[in-house]
Amino acid sequence: MVVRTQDENFNAESLQAIGIVLQQGDPESLSLDPLRGEMRDFCRRVVVNEKFRAEAGSSLVIPLADKNVRCVVLAGTGSEEESTAEAVREAAFRVTRAAASKGLASLSITMARPQDERRACAAAEGAVLAGYRFGKYLEKDEKDKFAAPETVVIVDGCKKGIACGEIMAEAQCWTRDIANEPGNVINPVTLAAKAAALADELGLSCEIWNEERIQRENMGAYYAVARGSANPPRFIHLTYEPKVAAKGYIVLVGKGLTFDSGGLDIKPADFMTTMKGDKSGACAVLGALRAAAKLELPWKVSVIIAAAENMPGGRAYRPDDILRARNGKTIEINNTDAEGRLTLADALVYASELKPDMIVDIATLTGACAVALGTTTAGLFTNDDAFGEKVLKAGEASGERFWKLPMNDPNLRKQIKSPCADLVNSGGRYGGAITAAMFLEAFVGKDIPWVHLDIAAADFVKAPYSYYVKGASGFGARTLAELIREL
Repeated sequence: MVVRTQDENFNAESLQAIGIVLQQGDPESLSLDPLRGEMRDFCRRVVVNEKFRAEAGSSLVIPLADKNVRCVVLAGTGSEEESTAEAVREAAFRVTRAAASKGLASLSITMARPQDERRACAAAEGAVLAGYRFGKYLEKDEKDKFAAPETVVIVDGCKKGIACGEIMAEAQCWTRDIANEPGNVINPVTLAAKAAALADELGLSCEIWNEERIQRENMGAYYAVARGSANPPRFIHLTYEPKVAAKGYIVLVGKGLTFDSGGLDIKPADFMTTMKGDKSGACAVLGALRAAAKLELPWKVSVIIAAAENMPGGRAYRPDDILRARNGKTIEINNTDAEGRLTLADALVYASELKPDMIVDIATLTGACAVALGTTTAGLFTNDDAFGEKVLKAGEASGERFWKLPMNDPNLRKQIKSPCADLVNSGGRYGGAITAAMFLEAFVGKDIPWVHLDIAAADFVKAPYSYYVKGASGFGARTLAELIREL
């Protein structure tokens, strides 16, 4: 799909579909100015007959027998107060998805205030996200049932905003593609190969360590998790350097469990399904890096992934084991299914050694976070409130919801204390998302602003909503890219 603004030869009615994004109003007064003559008169009658008021989340598809224009799609954003960039993003998704469902190759979208850069960006994001489908393993006939428009024109749209939105949404779709791949396709070795290919495409520096190097680097917590699998681990470090002097340096750490069986504390069958998505944090940081590089943002960005597979093989780590992390801290194991924090621990120590200005890690870490916040909101934890607020604002701008959870309860902190080691790897059921964040904090360098994002459940969509289709959501990729933009 190509998203653009119109050129001087543009004729909206020569396209196969026309989309109009509207604020709420009476059916008789809604603006149908993009339409002309008999088409406008006909659509007005339909709007009035259907009592369409352009309320938030509403759509009206009007089929036409016109020579060129096959349908008109109206999408409502609600009242002026409700008509945010997020509402525009959702409306552009609905319009484009409607055109795609009819197999139409070209579409124009008209909206209020198109020269607003953020709204133009949102419209482009919604259009590109509407074209996403993970159909790689379907038979050709099934694939052919859905085809996104080849061209989407945002009428009078801000070119800079459209270009940015196209890159941001494409990065999220790229993230989804990898996250949706099953464990027999993406394992630590093939994930590292994907990262190396991304580095080649974008001219990034790339360093990948094998299991021998991981052991030499004293990553005892990470390597213990990886031992139980026949697929060896890979430690991935990619860096984007801007062409101009960098304004700062941020490190993004993504949890990269390419499949999580739970290890010896094995998961029940129902909970093991979708564990191909336990690499979603890693996919999100790679997607964010892709967007940052393509947008040529003036910040140095590193991505760190401790890729592993948590399996119950003969060399698997055990409950009661005591592991030593890269920074020397010892960890008593009381649950081998609390493995992600062990891989992140060594990754965070390494990230801290790079001396960045700030660190963000993102992980499908705890079921407790999903219990607390549901499946469409992720948890945010931080050691620096000002930095945390910046991440929250980036999430709000991206339409991805995060909620800040506390880390100041001394009684909860006691739950990760061990009588025979510095820490225990699971603080138990109650406050589990918080104790997991407290555990990770012990591996972040002193005085480095840090945010931990727990995207458990938000990473996978079971029933479509908003501009999310079933499968991996790519949640977090646009928020992290937006954070770097705003920094």
